[in-house]
Amino acid sequence: MKKIYKILILFLVVGLTNSCQKDFLQLDPLSDYSDAAVWNDPALIETFVNNIYRGALGLPFSIERLSDYVDESHFTPDWDVTNFNKCLMTSDGLMGWEVDWATPHTLHYRWGPLYSNVRACNIFLDKMKDAEFEDKDQEKIDRMTGEVYFLRAYTYHYLAALYGGVPLISEPFGLSDDFETPRSTYGQTVDFIVADLDMAASLLQDSQESNAGRATKGAALHLKARTLLYAASDLHQNMSTYAPGFSNPELLGYTSGSQASRWQAAKDAAKAVIDLGTYSLYKADPAPGDSIAQNFVDYFISYGYEDEDILLQYFTPKTEEGWDGYNPALYCGPNGYHNWGNNVPLGELVDDYEMKDGSSFDWSNPVHKASPYTNREARFYATVLYEGAPWRTRPSDVQSIDPWNKIQVGYVYDMGGTMIAPGVDTRSGPIEDWNGGKSGYYTRKFVDPAIDPQYVKQDVPFRHFRYAETLLNYAEACIETGDEAEALTYLNKIRKRAGQPDITATGDALRQACRHERRIELAYEDHRFWDVRRWVIGPDAYHQTHAVDVRYETDQAATNYRQADGSTWGAPIFAEKELGGDARAWLDKAYFFPIMRDEMNKNTQLIQNPGY
Repeated sequence: MKKIYKILILFLVVGLTNSCQKDFLQLDPLSDYSDAAVWNDPALIETFVNNIYRGALGLPFSIERLSDYVDESHFTPDWDVTNFNKCLMTSDGLMGWEVDWATPHTLHYRWGPLYSNVRACNIFLDKMKDAEFEDKDQEKIDRMTGEVYFLRAYTYHYLAALYGGVPLISEPFGLSDDFETPRSTYGQTVDFIVADLDMAASLLQDSQESNAGRATKGAALHLKARTLLYAASDLHQNMSTYAPGFSNPELLGYTSGSQASRWQAAKDAAKAVIDLGTYSLYKADPAPGDSIAQNFVDYFISYGYEDEDILLQYFTPKTEEGWDGYNPALYCGPNGYHNWGNNVPLGELVDDYEMKDGSSFDWSNPVHKASPYTNREARFYATVLYEGAPWRTRPSDVQSIDPWNKIQVGYVYDMGGTMIAPGVDTRSGPIEDWNGGKSGYYTRKFVDPAIDPQYVKQDVPFRHFRYAETLLNYAEACIETGDEAEALTYLNKIRKRAGQPDITATGDALRQACRHERRIELAYEDHRFWDVRRWVIGPDAYHQTHAVDVRYETDQAATNYRQADGSTWGAPIFAEKELGGDARAWLDKAYFFPIMRDEMNKNTQLIQNPGY
């Protein structure tokens, strides 16, 4: 037995010796990479940068939208979004803005995740300072460096929009570093963002040929123009109007300098994008026989890059495979198609779409009220699904109810006022009534009717930056610098593409026309939330919201929403009504977010925003 044990020990010693000589015990883990491995491999570095993109861009058009938190859309499931829209957020919680399992897009618009993204940018820039690569890889590293400067600026752009002046961190903190950093002024924060964007523009090329979904020089210049536009806006000029008595107004805006000079800087920055000569409006000059509405539809379901596109975010059918991932067709479509009916347009947005002749829609106009969806502008038809709008073929189990494939958001009543046939797309219909929208409208914009989202995940890209915004940014800055003729020239480029008459207004009427054009042209594109705040018009946007009531009356025994030949049971009767349970309210504290209490406890040098 002793001899056997000696032989076994000998084998173990020899085996362990050989294993050590072959480094069997020093293998890297299969699921992770060492720090040294990452920063010496351009492919792994690019993966690191890709994750920074995700942290900066978020997950737009997931189950909830930024539009749900302003006067564009209503989020049918609620999930505490209503309380956010009553400005009930505190330093202990943001209500429906941060429901971890339900609101993936707005989750990244918070102090913690945004600063995590800043740290990732700083780590990259620190690691690349002294890194050396072969010539064939250096061009890629230089391009990624430009992208990271852009992404850090983009992240700080949202920090500034949410909080005002914030701590400016340009080095990666380690565990032994002092984390207590005071907030910089708002002006210093804007200067920091602009400096990063200037650096990005100097490193990036203005071409998307091989960099689809990545930042370019044009994207950096566009974000610079947007940042300076925000900085020049009224929110950052007269802080005493919404934060009286706040002892640190420099954290919210400018306490010196000229607003006029800031508008000029915004104007010059937007013009720099125009002068690149790279971008143009998609189908800017529609032919007489064109369907302008279809032009818009085609653009927003295009995979790009189109000439109008400056920065797109791409997805695949596997992106965020969970039910809360990216799938606009499923989340926004009518429940009568087995879709979820979220993010439905509010009556406030729908009613702001003009008539074809450029006049305003008005419920008090008897002609408009009798047929509210007739002779509206093209962008209305490309954005909104409404009663009777043709849509794609119904699923097989709904065909017997609606073989005509037209949206049904109303109800049929007998002459005594009893409801006898609900529309299939209502919350009383026979198909997924719990998913029915409450406003009487559904979202058309961004949704591809060629797919059945029950089974196929839509993966068209989201357009973060496009040239139409550039023109609107420039026009707004021109108005504020007194160059009204130039503003009209560029506003009317947008109008011409939309098939609407030229704007001829001057003075404040021109300013309001520009703001209206921005609301319509950029609907559902994550702009209105920020515009309401920078224009300091919170009370105009947060109030009791409205829906449409659609009904038909008949003395016949209706068993279906439409008659057998597809006609309706008489002329529809339309009326504006309050959207139940969506009485929003405004408090001036909501112009900025609170810094969460746990962040205040970590950093005693932080100053809280007013109202919290």
